[in-house]
Amino acid sequence: MTALTVTARPDEDNAALRPVPWWRMAGVTWRQHRFALVAVAVLLGVLAVWLWIVGTSMHHAYAAAIACHPATSPGCQDLVNTFNGTDTFLANGVILQVLPAAIGAFVGAPLLAKELETGTFRFAWTQGFGRWRWTLGKLVPLAVAVTAATCAFGVLLSWYYQPYFGQGNQAIGLSVTSRFNTGLFDLPEIAFPAWTLAAFAIGALAGMLIRRVVPALAATLAVYAGLAFATGLYLRQHYLTPLVITNNFKLPTSAWILGQVWTRGGTPLSESTMNQVMDPVFSRNIPPVPSDQVHLYKGSALLNTEQYLIQHGYTFWTRYQPGSRFWPFQWIEGGWLLGLSVLLIAATIWLVRRRAA
Repeated sequence: MTALTVTARPDEDNAALRPVPWWRMAGVTWRQHRFALVAVAVLLGVLAVWLWIVGTSMHHAYAAAIACHPATSPGCQDLVNTFNGTDTFLANGVILQVLPAAIGAFVGAPLLAKELETGTFRFAWTQGFGRWRWTLGKLVPLAVAVTAATCAFGVLLSWYYQPYFGQGNQAIGLSVTSRFNTGLFDLPEIAFPAWTLAAFAIGALAGMLIRRVVPALAATLAVYAGLAFATGLYLRQHYLTPLVITNNFKLPTSAWILGQVWTRGGTPLSESTMNQVMDPVFSRNIPPVPSDQVHLYKGSALLNTEQYLIQHGYTFWTRYQPGSRFWPFQWIEGGWLLGLSVLLIAATIWLVRRRAA
């Protein structure tokens, strides 16, 4: 009996058929994508250090402005101006909106597209791991890694923007905004990682469908932008039924005002119509004073004008979401984005099993 005719031992056959352990795939995934993960860690780390330095200074300026009395004194106004000018670059949060899209796309899109484009997936599938286990072993660890990193970064962002949400800010001239602000809503520790995970899942599916890295990146960014735009403009405001209130002109700054309209006899009136009605009344309510003092009386004149209109049958309707719904909205948005991401990842795995060859 020679080496060519000897019968293989059963234990060796069983060993050959035994699937490769998951931990080995985890090691392969790390070696293949460690540069992308390190790049994400470095990017978020550098931004975190910068936000901590600037945020600490901003928090100190805010605490000094709030503690100063009387608020109308020149010294207190100087402190208010110091806070308002601390960091206007990130005040509206818009520049940070690109982070979830960039992280998700540049990690997710090349994940499968690179191997499908170069053909190396054929070798990977012959190494005892199989198509779906290979796909799952790549998708899940990277999805967990980017989600955890951006969740921690979102905690820092929540701390950074906290001074802008103070209830008493407007009274003393401090910068104030609503948590529902379009540029800020996506940044806390729930929505921020959820949007990053969604971008990652969109990128993975685009890579599987297109099988080219650059086109998959472009498609991911385009789909993500469309989804974010539709959510902010149409979907988010309907998570919970808006509240409606009449003749209230001083809603808290934390409220998200969805729409305001004047009516008379149940008929909505256009802005141009209301301007024609209000301008003469407003002019009569301003006393005869020098032009440089008119601004001192505009507030009371507007209030008197509004009261005059109410007394003459006009009604001012406001549709809004109260500030107390911010965190429920965060969980709702994070929940459906998580569900969407799971579905996209499942679709990617199904396509690998059905279509990749």
